[in-house]
Amino acid sequence: MTHFLAENMAPIMFASLLIFLLIGYPVAFSLAAVGLTYALIGMELGLFGQNFLQALPERVFGIMRNETLLAIPFFTFMGLILERSGMAEDLLDTIGQLFGPIRGGLGYAVVFVGALLAATTGVVAASVISMGLISLPIMLRYGYDRKVASGVIAASGTLAQIIPPSLVLIVMADQLGRSVGDMYKGAMIPGLMLAGFYMLYVFIMSMIRPNSAPALPPEARRLREPDGSSGVISVLVVLVAVVALSMGAYYSFKAVDPSHSESNAGILAAAFGFVVAYVIALANRYLKLNMLSRLAEAVVIVLIPPLGLIFLVLGTIYLGIATPTEGGAMGAVGALIMAMGRGKLPFSLLTQAVDSTAKLSAFVMFILLGATVFSLTFIGVNGHHWVEHLLTSTPGGVIGFLIVVNILIFFLAFFLDYFELAFIVIPLLVPAANALGIDLVWFGVMLAVNMQTSFMHPPFGFALFFLRSVAPKNAYKDRITGARIEGIKSSDIYWGALPFVVIQIVMIALVITFPNLVMHYKGTPPAMAPQEIQMPTFGGDSAPGAPSFDLPPPTIN
Repeated sequence: MTHFLAENMAPIMFASLLIFLLIGYPVAFSLAAVGLTYALIGMELGLFGQNFLQALPERVFGIMRNETLLAIPFFTFMGLILERSGMAEDLLDTIGQLFGPIRGGLGYAVVFVGALLAATTGVVAASVISMGLISLPIMLRYGYDRKVASGVIAASGTLAQIIPPSLVLIVMADQLGRSVGDMYKGAMIPGLMLAGFYMLYVFIMSMIRPNSAPALPPEARRLREPDGSSGVISVLVVLVAVVALSMGAYYSFKAVDPSHSESNAGILAAAFGFVVAYVIALANRYLKLNMLSRLAEAVVIVLIPPLGLIFLVLGTIYLGIATPTEGGAMGAVGALIMAMGRGKLPFSLLTQAVDSTAKLSAFVMFILLGATVFSLTFIGVNGHHWVEHLLTSTPGGVIGFLIVVNILIFFLAFFLDYFELAFIVIPLLVPAANALGIDLVWFGVMLAVNMQTSFMHPPFGFALFFLRSVAPKNAYKDRITGARIEGIKSSDIYWGALPFVVIQIVMIALVITFPNLVMHYKGTPPAMAPQEIQMPTFGGDSAPGAPSFDLPPPTIN
C-alpha cells in the first residue's frame, strides 16, 4: 500500500480534491486541507521534504504583495458603481430605441450594451442581472420568444469575461506569468467577434422565425420627432461626423509626431472625435440649438461617458501610460465621478459597492491562498511532472494537447467557476504548454473563451442562475400594456443558452485555427504565409500546416 501511494501520490491527491469539491466543501478550504493532509502523508513516506512547507509563508506574503491582483477590487468597484447608478438602464433604453424599428432590434441592443458593459464593468453578475431586470420585461412585452430573449441576455452578460477589463484575464495573466496588458490586447478581437456572432444569431433567428424577434411597434418608440420621424438619419450623420473628426485627428497626430504608433494615434483620434460629439450634444440639449434629433442627442449623451471611461482605462493601458492596476484605480475614480454627475451616488450605494467589493476580493484571495497550499504540495510530490508527461504524451502533438485541454476545461466548467479553474487547473497546464512551445498569452485567451462556457452550461451555468433569479417565474400583468404575460421556465433559459454555448465552442476553434486573432498583441506581422507556418510539437518535430508559437521561459506558479 505504501509503495502504491508513493508511486501515485499526485493522481490520488488530484482525485481527492475533486471528491471534496463534488461533496460540496468550500473550494478554498478543500484546496488547503488536501494540500496539508498530503504534505503530512508525503513527509511520513519520505516523498515530501519539510523545507517545502517552510516556503509557504513566503509564498503567502508574495500573494499579498502582488500588485497585479490589486486590479480586481478596483475593476469590481468600478463595475458595481456603474451598474447601480443606473447607467445600464439608460444604455438599454436608449440603444433599444435606436435599434427598435428593425426586427431583432432589442436583441441587437442587448448584445451591444452587453459588450459595452463588459468593457466598463468586467463583472458578469452585474451585467446579466442588470439586463435581465431591465430588458427582459420589455422583450416579453413585445413578443420576443422566451428562449431567444433568455439566451441573448445570458450570453451577452458573459462578454464581461473575455472583453477587457475582464477579471478573468487579470487572474489568468497572474497565473500564466504574463502581462495583463498583453492579455487585454490579445483578447480584444476574439471578444468583439463573439459579440458579432451573437448579433448574427439574432439576425438569423429574425429571418427564419420573424415572430421570435419582432420590431418595436410605433407606439413604443418614444424618442421620435414632432413630425413623427424616427431621427435615425441624424444618428447616422453624427456617426459619420465622429468618424471624419477622428480620421482628421489621426492624420494630424501622425503629421505632428510621426513616432506615434498606429494604435496610439488611433486611440487619441477616436477620443477627440467622441469629445467633440459630446460637447455638441450637450449644447444641443441645453442651448436648444435643434442641431440633432432627440434620438441622436440621447444616443450621444448616453454613450459617450461609458466610452470615455473605456478610453480612460484601456487607452492608458494600451498607450503604456498606466499599468492595469493604475488603470483600474482611474476607472474606479471615473465611475464615482460619472455617478456623482448623474446625481446617483447616495451614501447607501457607496457602502453597498464597497461591501460587495470586499466580499469578492476576500473570496478570490482565500481561493488563491488555498491553491498555493495545494500547488506547493503537488509540486513537492512531482505532480507537475506527472501532469506535464500526461498531457505532452497525448496523440497528435500540440493539436492533440489543445483538444484534450479544451475538453477538460469544458467539462470541469460544469462544476467549477472561472476563479477555481484559473487557480487550480491553469497552473497545472503551464509546464506542459511551455514544453510544447505554446505562446502563453494565446493559450490564456483561448482558455478564457473556453471558461466563458462555464457561465452558460445548463444546468450549472452561473449566468443562467443569475438570470433565473430575476426572470419572472409566474404569469404577471404588464404595467404598460396591461396584458397578461406568461413567466419564464427554467427550461426556456437552458434551451436558450445552448446555441450560444455552440457559438463559444466555434470561437475556440477559430482562435486555435487563426492564432493571429490573438498574436497581434506582439505588434508585428507574421513573417510567413499562414499555410507555411509550422507549430513545434513535443520532442522537436513539426506538424505541417500548424501555426508557430514563441517558446517562453518555463513558469511554475
